Amino acid sequence: MVVDESTDATVDRLFHALADATRRNILHRCVRGELSVSRLAEDYPMSFAAVQKHVAVLERAGLVTKQRRGREQLVRTDPEAIVRARQVLDELETAWRGRVSRMADLLAEDSDPQENNPTEGRDR
Repeated sequence: MVVDESTDATVDRLFHALADATRRNILHRCVRGELSVSRLAEDYPMSFAAVQKHVAVLERAGLVTKQRRGREQLVRTDPEAIVRARQVLDELETAWRGRVSRMADLLAEDSDPQENNPTEGRDR
């Protein structure tokens, strides 16, 4: 699956990042405003290092950016990344709708055996 400049590896990283509920929650929280990694970590029943790893996965997927401000690492959602994710999903939806439409057409053709086999049903 390729959308614009995206490669399969890019799309794989995107969906891998979104596959985890904690990462989706981090992404959602950072949409509302930038948060420090330590602030993010306060709300999860896991270590600070585990939250850092989740943020790193989101960053590799291009969904968030980190910026150092003093001793803090601030995490911010990249709005363009959300647009790219939506484009990938839209392309998948279009492909599947096309497939379903073609299957419906094939099933409609098969539902009337008289149309498909003119000799069937005639007296011989």
